[in-house]
Amino acid sequence: MRTFILITALTALFLGVGYYFAGTAGMFMGLFFAFVTNFFAYWYSDRIILAMYRAKPLSDEKIKEMVSMLATKAGLPEPKLYIVDLPVPNAFATGRNPAHSAICVTRGLLNLLKKDEIEGVLAHEMSHIKHRDTLIQTMSATIAGAITWLGYLFWFGDSRNRSIFSYLLLFFLVPIAATLIRLAISRDREFRADKTGAMLSSPLSLASALEKISSIAKQNPMRGNASTASMFIVNPFSLSGIEALFSTHPPTEERVRRLREML
Repeated sequence: MRTFILITALTALFLGVGYYFAGTAGMFMGLFFAFVTNFFAYWYSDRIILAMYRAKPLSDEKIKEMVSMLATKAGLPEPKLYIVDLPVPNAFATGRNPAHSAICVTRGLLNLLKKDEIEGVLAHEMSHIKHRDTLIQTMSATIAGAITWLGYLFWFGDSRNRSIFSYLLLFFLVPIAATLIRLAISRDREFRADKTGAMLSSPLSLASALEKISSIAKQNPMRGNASTASMFIVNPFSLSGIEALFSTHPPTEERVRRLREML
């Protein structure tokens, strides 16, 4: 229900931007934009993210056995497995539903983490698939980004009689509101995936994995599209100053604390 309310709020913000800048016609244009972006995100987001990071099918039999076991425990079909040739440890899940899902790990995850820690990470990603977080997070990120572009379209399409408030609304208030709603969705889902992932594997193993991944990410931040940060188990990109306030993930310390309290 909480996620449904937040997604609804994002959509309402989308329509509100259209109405403010172009009245009823703008609201219907916003509705059309929302439909198109959601349709695109639903059908093609998994292919885009895998292509973006040049992911290749993973043929590691031990990891396949681990995923098969976790999928059975979670009551899910086995997701496809991919690997990204990056030295930093991380992972993400993608796909519109459990029947069309995939888990992607980095080479660093397989090289730097212990077996039980890898299992904890895979269990976390399996939880995202089980709760359909992969679709929800992609949709929320797509809508949030499209809101800003819709505003730009109206602004540059007809810049006459624009007040200072219009400027503040478009370039500050709307993007911040959209970002905060998207972050609320993402952080809520991360806590839930941690809990379910710990139940599928081990709270201590997942907590240890999160600490290692977070520590390495701070020392060696990954290069890439920061808009994909919410996909990963830990934000792999550099965060400093005000950026940390808008992180797509809750603090690792809080996630670890909650996991250890499950014992």
